[in-house]
Amino acid sequence: MSKIRVYLDNCSLNRPFDDQKQIRIFLETQAKIHIQNLIICERLEFVYSYMSVFENSDNPNKDNSKIIDDFFANADDFVGHDKEETVGKLAKKIEAQGIKSRDAIHLACAIESGCDYFITTDDIVLKRCTEKNIKVCSPIDFLTVFEVENADS
Repeated sequence: MSKIRVYLDNCSLNRPFDDQKQIRIFLETQAKIHIQNLIICERLEFVYSYMSVFENSDNPNKDNSKIIDDFFANADDFVGHDKEETVGKLAKKIEAQGIKSRDAIHLACAIESGCDYFITTDDIVLKRCTEKNIKVCSPIDFLTVFEVENADS
C-alpha cells in the first residue's frame, strides 16, 4: 500500500505559532503536530513547493521561519519553478473559485505533485475549493480520516 501524500500550506505550518487560547487553534495545532510526526516517522509523504519557500521566507518572525524551513528537510518531494507554467494554468482555474492567488498556487502545486490531501486552516480555501483531484481538509479532519483508515496498522 502506498503512503498518503500530503501538502501542508503555510497557514497550517504556522498554526503552532498562533494564539493558542482559542480552542479551535489549539486543536488544529495538536493535529498539525501529529501530522508532522507522521511525516517525520515516514508514515506520510510530505510535499512542499516554491510557494511554500517564498511565503516562509516572507515570515516576519525569523525564528518561526527557521523552524518551518528546517521541517522542509523531511519532504519527499518539491514542486519547483520548473513546474511554474503548468502550475500557473491550474492556479488560474482555482482562483476562479474565489481563492486567492498564493493559495491557488499552493493547491495547484499539491495537485501537480499528485498529493492526496491538501491540509489547510484557511477557512476560505476550506469552504470554496471544489477541486476533484485532491481532498482539501483541516488538520483535524485529515487525522479523523487517517486514523480510521489506518486503525489496524
